[in-house]
Amino acid sequence: MKSAVFASLIASVAAFAPSQNGASKSTALNAEKSPAVPFLPYPANLKGYTGDDIGFDPLRVSDFIPMDYLRESELKHGRIAQLAIVGYIAVDQGLVVHPLGQGLTSATAHDALVKEGVMGNALVFIGLFEIVSWLGVAEMLQGSGRAPGDFGFGTGFLKGKSEAQIEKLKYQEIMNGRLAMMAFSGAVTQSVLYDCGFPYTG
Repeated sequence: MKSAVFASLIASVAAFAPSQNGASKSTALNAEKSPAVPFLPYPANLKGYTGDDIGFDPLRVSDFIPMDYLRESELKHGRIAQLAIVGYIAVDQGLVVHPLGQGLTSATAHDALVKEGVMGNALVFIGLFEIVSWLGVAEMLQGSGRAPGDFGFGTGFLKGKSEAQIEKLKYQEIMNGRLAMMAFSGAVTQSVLYDCGFPYTG
């Protein structure tokens, strides 16, 4: 009888013992923070990728989608945006790429060339390029060892350079691509909203 009473007392005391949740909460609060968004934890899957010093992934997309695929997408969009912003400005400065583009601005060229069927032709070639490039991406996702964004172009520029110099070039490409994506978005928005050309100040 005494042992049963003693056991029940121990059980009741244990019910008031502090839980261990506080320790885990403290650990979470002390975890490494994202330099880009200091009130959020650092996205762990960004470690080891060029530009990981910024740690920007507030939606934690890298927790659900392979980082190699995300980096491939970022490099592709960054490269296209760099070409796009240069082309957008060049056309507004008077460059005529297609005979049917005479007298058109970058903002008005799209609709006009769609009516002429020019953009449809361009879409076919873009689609073919996407199909071919996906073969490399698919192999990369299956562990081929291919680096994201590596299509074998421009590798001659890396010859004779140290690892630090190559890493710097990769970092510059990422940063310039991100800047170009913002620049192209801003230029298109300004030119359409205010019907103005370069420098798109309205």
